[in-house]
Amino acid sequence: MSETITTPAPARAPDAEPVVTATELTRRYGEGDTAVDALRGVSLNVRKGELTAVMGPSGSGKSTLMHILAGLDRPTSGEVAIAGTKLSTLNDNDMTRLRRQHIGFVFQFFNLLPMLDAEENIVLPLSIAGEKPDKAWVNELLDQVGLTPRRTHKPSELSGGQQQRVAIGRALVNKPTIIFADEPTGNLDSKTSGEILELLERSVRELQQTIVMVTHEPRAAAIADRVLFLDDGLIVREASNISAHDIVAAMEELGE
Repeated sequence: MSETITTPAPARAPDAEPVVTATELTRRYGEGDTAVDALRGVSLNVRKGELTAVMGPSGSGKSTLMHILAGLDRPTSGEVAIAGTKLSTLNDNDMTRLRRQHIGFVFQFFNLLPMLDAEENIVLPLSIAGEKPDKAWVNELLDQVGLTPRRTHKPSELSGGQQQRVAIGRALVNKPTIIFADEPTGNLDSKTSGEILELLERSVRELQQTIVMVTHEPRAAAIADRVLFLDDGLIVREASNISAHDIVAAMEELGE
């Protein structure tokens, strides 16, 4: 049975405009006796300027949910809308254009191109789209992510934390409607993880960015305005402004 924890009001206005809406999402892999239901009827809204964390035991469906929300996979049934556009109405080319315009990605393993320097990796989404970067915005962004002194360095010349800062800058460069972050601190040490979490939080508070973050780390989820707990393909709990201690307790109840 779903449960909602009542906690102090989140920093974002509760009636803020939803930028992503999911309705009764299901995702089945395989057929017959071997079929696996990764999602079993998930509905949610992601509000503008909100940081939402998604947690759950291994196999709970959290990565599947993120991939479907981001248009990287299609649901077996149900609907996702981003900025008012229903993804089910889009062909592959339209989906690519929507992702370029509205979606940024941050991955656990950075996914930087080794032959490009930090600045070139950051502006890559604009280059692919054939757009000319706004130099003033790029300079501001490099400053925001703390990479101005390292803008001409290749990934091999950067620490893991600096590479993740490049990845975050790349996700922010086209000012997307929403950023999806998949275990953004999972490949970093504790100190560096804290710095990356602070950067993600600042991007929400200062740049009014909207972020959905899949994570297994209670400290990471604790910076979120809202935490969604998945288990067996369903959202079983939702909490606002929850502490890392309470997140650990919630995950223990789910058997993680």
